[in-house]
Amino acid sequence: MAREMITLACTECKRRNYTTTKDKRLTPERLEKKKFCRFERKHTVHREIK
Repeated sequence: MAREMITLACTECKRRNYTTTKDKRLTPERLEKKKFCRFERKHTVHREIK
């Protein structure tokens, strides 16, 4: 199966806030999205972690 579970971590507080899936064949690079961090109480960039 090509879709894989990934975890997104906030770049400011370094906490793991979100999980999602992505297609490894179409996006081999690390995913980066702007999402709400409840610990920082603002929208921040979240990056895929290993």
